[in-house]
Order: sequence, then C-alpha cells, then structure tokens
Amino acid sequence: MELFLGILLGLFVLVVLVVLHELGHAIVARRNGVVVEEFGIGFPPRAWSRKLKNGVLFTLNWLPLGGFVKLKGEHDSAKGKGTYGQASFWVKTKILLAGVLINWFTAALLFSVIALVGLPKILPNQVVLPFDNTVSTTPVEIRAVSKDSPAERAGLQVGDIVTYIDDVKITTVDEMRQMTAEKAGDIVPVQYVRDDEPHIVKVQLRSGDEAATSGYLGVGSSQSSTIRATWSAPILGIATAGQLTHETLSGLGSIIVKGLAGFFGQFSGNEDTREQAHANLAEVGNSVSGPIGILGVIFPSVVDAGITQILLLVAIISLTLAVMNILPIPALDGGRWFTMAAFRLLKKDLTKEREETIQAIGFLALIVLMILVTWSDVGKLF
Repeated sequence: MELFLGILLGLFVLVVLVVLHELGHAIVARRNGVVVEEFGIGFPPRAWSRKLKNGVLFTLNWLPLGGFVKLKGEHDSAKGKGTYGQASFWVKTKILLAGVLINWFTAALLFSVIALVGLPKILPNQVVLPFDNTVSTTPVEIRAVSKDSPAERAGLQVGDIVTYIDDVKITTVDEMRQMTAEKAGDIVPVQYVRDDEPHIVKVQLRSGDEAATSGYLGVGSSQSSTIRATWSAPILGIATAGQLTHETLSGLGSIIVKGLAGFFGQFSGNEDTREQAHANLAEVGNSVSGPIGILGVIFPSVVDAGITQILLLVAIISLTLAVMNILPIPALDGGRWFTMAAFRLLKKDLTKEREETIQAIGFLALIVLMILVTWSDVGKLF
C-alpha cells in the first residue's frame, strides 16, 4: 500500500510540476503576441477537450506523464502573425526560459514555506542567514545495529538516544565517531535514553582492522538539523534555491566526468583502470534517478515521513527540472535557446529541417539516457 500511495503521489507531483512549467511558456507566449493553440495535461491519445474563451484548446490526455503547450508556428523560421518564429530573439528567449523560471521559483516558494516550520538541513554548509534564523539539532539516535557488534552484545537498540560515552557528552554524530575511535578496544560506559528513560551500559569497543571495516561500536547513527525563519523565510527560500542550483550543476558536472571516464576506462588495457571505470559507472548509476526511481523508490520512502519531507522532495524535484531544462541539450529549453543563439551568432538560417534534425538527435540522446536511467531505477526498485 505504501508503494502504491508513493507512486500515485509521485505521479501527481510530476504532472503538476511539468504543467506549471508548460504554463509558464503559455503565459509568456500569449503576453508577447504568440498564439497558443493547445494546452494539454498528459500526453495523447486525447481523452477530453474544450475550447476556452481565449481561443486555447484545453485537453486532458490519457498518458499522465506531464503536459505540453502547442504554439502557432513553433519553428524558429516560421512566418506569419502570431507565430513563435516571427517573434524577436528576446521574446523567444523569454518564452523558452519561462518554464525554467516557474519551476525555480516554485522550489524557492516551497523552501520559504518549509522554513516557517523548519527547513531540514541537507547540506553540510547549507545557507543560514545571520539574522532571524535559528538552527535546531536533534540528539544522536541509533538507526541501525550491526549483528554481533559491541552495541548488540550490550543491548543497544534502534531508536536509542546516545547522550554520553565515557562521561563525555555526545551532541553530534562526529563527536560519537571521534570518541569511540579514541577509546578503541576499551570498555567504556555508554549512557543512552530509551522511551524517555535514561540507561547506562558497559561496552567493549572494537579495535584494529575489525573496527576499521565494521565500526568501533557497530551502529549506524544519525541526527537532523532544521533552520527556522519568520519574516526572512522568503529570503532564505531564494538563497537555498540558489545554493542548491549551484550544487546540482556541480553534481551534474561530476556525474558527466565520471561517466565519461567510466565509459572509456572500460576499454583500457590496465586492470586497475578498468576496475576504477566500473566503480565510476556504478557511482553514476547510484547518483541518478528517473521517473521510475522517483515514483517507485524515492516517494514511497517519504510518504510516511510527514508533509515537511514531502514538500522538501517536491521542491528539490522542481529545482532539478529547472536546472535540467536550462542545460544546452537539444530537445530541452536550454538546448533550443542555445541552437537558436548559435545560428544567429554564426549568421546562418535555422531552417525548419535543420532545427528538426538537431532536436531529433537531442531527443534520441535523451531517450537513450532515459533507458539507461530506467534500467538502473528498476534495479534499485527490486
């Protein structure tokens, strides 16, 4: 049931975010004299349609995978009143970037709303404004206990709150890691809280190679921090969106470099190089998710985590859509703008045939990428 609800929620969120993206294109196009012929939710085959008073054909379609907007004369070289092709370079730029900005500001708005109740800290250096913001951190909680570990033998359980180790107060995961490393091999008292009741137990910590691979205490621990704001929530929301945009672009750059190194490294005659190439490809596969991963893996994992975690995930997805669409990849908004700008700079005509060829190549590349990502997502799901 949790998987089913997560898939439905994820599907709904993806459709809403894509529809908002397309709505940005449609609004800016109409405001600049470009005729919007059709605005569709989902993809054909068509299930229902209605002609609106403004002349736009509004359609609901059977494939719930997003939405689309159809402009009159969508090619850069199209002629005639009200066509996209007849618009100026600046107007085309505004139309192409409108969807990106809608998704970006949707993310910033959601970050702002979450900041009013507590924006989860998901980056080590996440922006915190020097005014109005307060940071709250939860205690160190045990989230996993290894089998036959010192923690298991001492009776520690998942959910226990570690407060002291060898009479030293533990306030962060790093402090616990450092303290157990310093006391490696020793018998130390560990104080913890379970069901609001304090307890203390003696634990024989690991040492040597065993500790290096399995941990000194043998637990997985975590804690979370939240940033809360009042009047500065919109500023924090925009700042957070800006920081995550930078981090996303940096992450994409790293994935591309590792992916290329992994692909070409497989053909090396050096065994160490081939092993590193396989490790790079595995890391890339674990770093990306497509619709299957979002719907089948990510959303089900947060569906019971509360509205804050769900809104945070929606904001991150919206921001990711904005960043991906700004990239200079043909078939995406950024790619269409880059193609248009390049031909203008080179003073060459971007004919309908040339544009369709370039976009088709870009679309084919995206399809291949989506197949690879989907294959990885299916592996994660099962």
